[in-house]
Amino acid sequence: MLISEVSDKTGLSQDTLRYYERIGLIPRVKRSKSGIREYNELDCRRIEFAKCMRKAGLPIEVLIEYVALYQQGDETAQPRKEILIEQREQLKERLQDMTETLDRLDQKILQYESMSEAHMQGAQS
Repeated sequence: MLISEVSDKTGLSQDTLRYYERIGLIPRVKRSKSGIREYNELDCRRIEFAKCMRKAGLPIEVLIEYVALYQQGDETAQPRKEILIEQREQLKERLQDMTETLDRLDQKILQYESMSEAHMQGAQS
């Protein structure tokens, strides 16, 4: 699959795909004899994983470390698991913070709606 096809499939720009490869966020992609990247399904799954983790807020540095460990083989399974557990805990904390913020916003919106309704009723009297 060409980079343009992977870009369309993943929603990531071609520049982002090249950047992810350059910094080690995804392993090096096989190239044709003429130097054109040739993505396979495994490459696409790795890109989707990186995209999902970035969307969840995981730092690039953490993902680069994870990928580097992954490339070292099965003997790094435990450190990789520990990275994921730590990131899951941090994500839970952020989710809790976001939930609290959302609740607070909902309360403020209700206050404004109540004020607006009271103003409307006062104007009708």
